[in-house]
Amino acid sequence: MSASTVSYVLSGKRSISEETRRRVLAAIEVLGYHPHAGARALASNRSNVIALIMPLYTGLYVPILMQFVISVVAAARRFDHDVLLLTQDEGEKGLERVAASSLADGLIVMDIEEHDPRLPRLRTLGRPSVLIGFPADGAGLTCIDLDFAAAGAACVDHLADRGHRQVALVGSPPEVYDRGLGFARRTAAGFDDALRRRGLTGTTVPCDPSPAAVRATVEELLRRHPGLTGVVVHNEPAVPLLLDAFAALGRAVPGDVSVVAIGPDDLAERATPRLTSVGIPAEEIGRRAVELVAAKLSGRPVPAATLVPPMLTVRESTR
Repeated sequence: MSASTVSYVLSGKRSISEETRRRVLAAIEVLGYHPHAGARALASNRSNVIALIMPLYTGLYVPILMQFVISVVAAARRFDHDVLLLTQDEGEKGLERVAASSLADGLIVMDIEEHDPRLPRLRTLGRPSVLIGFPADGAGLTCIDLDFAAAGAACVDHLADRGHRQVALVGSPPEVYDRGLGFARRTAAGFDDALRRRGLTGTTVPCDPSPAAVRATVEELLRRHPGLTGVVVHNEPAVPLLLDAFAALGRAVPGDVSVVAIGPDDLAERATPRLTSVGIPAEEIGRRAVELVAAKLSGRPVPAATLVPPMLTVRESTR
């Protein structure tokens, strides 16, 4: 059996009879053969690597970030690619390093600010890229994310349907809003739009996820809004602290106040009571981001914007 025949079976570049293909695959299994990544990269002018640029700083919930990473790595392997992790603090220099050294065939970029300084370079990088998140101006970019505006609105609609008239959004830490991260601002915008549409009164308050800050936030909300009966929380590490604060202040959930969370389903399931929530579809978004990169690498057209619709699951924390 010639080397070229084996190559054709592995690459699929030529038609090979089914009998020959079975013999080649059987031999590969017996010999424990694995393609040489360096040789394949030289032959194809591809690195077979996708770079994932992820954030590492305070104010973000690490478990949900790791769900994205695991999803991207698993999906990339299905396309015969490995994943190179870069951190947000490398900024434009990280993008330049990837482009100049051909470290990666394409990029997936997380932690997108509304006016992200990396975007001008991404548009001219010469590497297919996909953003997990939406900037203010997405022209010339490929973006995917949960529809956070619709998620904020869905939480308000759920509370309004249950008769609540005064609600609050306990949002991300102040630094998340200060940095202009799109997901937090879109959630607040969807929340505010739904308040107007449903004729409710409400407010949005950023919150540090520390026991003292969450307790102070809850006390201030109850003082300024004595008729408050519904709370949306978009701040994963603050969720158990918020429930503890309401309990300490004599407010039962859901008897006195209903709580809806935007966050991972496992966090909502572990809470007491279990929380009505809009889940973060990290596995789906990570997988679809890789599929978009793979499509761009193969020259196939892709949508400029992909918004994943929110799914609200009703549990025990809303009455």
